[in-house]
Parts: sequence; C-alpha cells; structure tokens
Amino acid sequence: MTFLIATERLTLRPIIESDLDHLLGLDSDPDVMRFIGGGPPPTRDYLRKHALPRFIRRHPATDRPGYWAVCEPESGKFFGWMEFRPIVDTSGEVVELGYRLTRSAWGKGYATECARVLIRKGFNDWGVQTVIATTMAVNHGSRRVMEKSGLTLVRTTFDEWPDYIEGAESGDVHYELTRSQWQMRQQA
Repeated sequence: MTFLIATERLTLRPIIESDLDHLLGLDSDPDVMRFIGGGPPPTRDYLRKHALPRFIRRHPATDRPGYWAVCEPESGKFFGWMEFRPIVDTSGEVVELGYRLTRSAWGKGYATECARVLIRKGFNDWGVQTVIATTMAVNHGSRRVMEKSGLTLVRTTFDEWPDYIEGAESGDVHYELTRSQWQMRQQA
C-alpha cells in the first residue's frame, strides 16, 4: 500500500532509508534539538541502527507509518518529519503527534498545516479516537502548533531527565484532542 498525503503546500510520505542523512542533519542542529535533548548529537551509525528502524516501521495495529517525511512537492526537498504514531502496538485509537522541522521551515506554518491534515485523516479515515502531544512548557513554538491544531492543555508534569535542558524546571506540558471534541468543532 502506498502512503502519500498532500497538504496545501507540502507532501507527507513515509520515511525511507535514504532519508538517513536528512535525519542526521536535523538531529545535529542544536537549535532544532534545543527542547529535545541535552546530550551530544547522535552519530550516523546510531541513527541507522536505532532510530531509522523506528521511523520506517509500519505499526502492527494499523499497517501505517508512524512517521512522515515533510517535503516540498516539486523538488522533494526534505523539511523534517511529523509523528502520528499509535502509542501502543495493539491499537491505533490513541496516537502521539510530534514534529521536528529544519530551521528553514520554521515560522511558515508547516507543522500546523501537516498536523491538521494528519488529525483530520486520523479522525475521519483511520479510527483515531485521541491525539496526544507533549513538549517542554518553555517551548512556545511547539505549544503554538499544538493549540492551532486544536489540542488543549490537559496537565503539566515535572519529570527528571538524564541531561539537564534549560527550562526543564518549568515542566512538560501535555495536550490532547479527542475525536468527539474535534467533531464538535467541525460542526460549529
């Protein structure tokens, strides 16, 4: 089965093995990783052995990718990825929304545009019942994407992480959108 999703300005496609260098570039940019990890950037070998299999995996409950490459339609230029992945292997009803885009794609509304398309497809076509997302409380850009995509803040937690990230003392925020909430908003 071929998976390709078009947004107004972009194409979402499954991540493939040849995206490895794109993923390495993304994860090697300290600005991109600012709110994600405090440690050193991953090596190419680490990404190939550990991250890439997760990115290209089709989930057992859905047979769909959980990660999508965000690309410019004509040139195929890689802007990053979107996560719309079931949180457990036995059901596709609860998915996690996530995203990581290159700095050149920031501030253009790409993450929100892609998130909205995935959410619509998830609720309309894929049987998704709940979309969840998390970020650091101080990550205002990511929070804005979640809110513009229709998710609502449900709680803040304070977890300990192995590597300190500036702003961690403000906690992590958890957002959620249910299918029934989304449907009510569509009718309004």
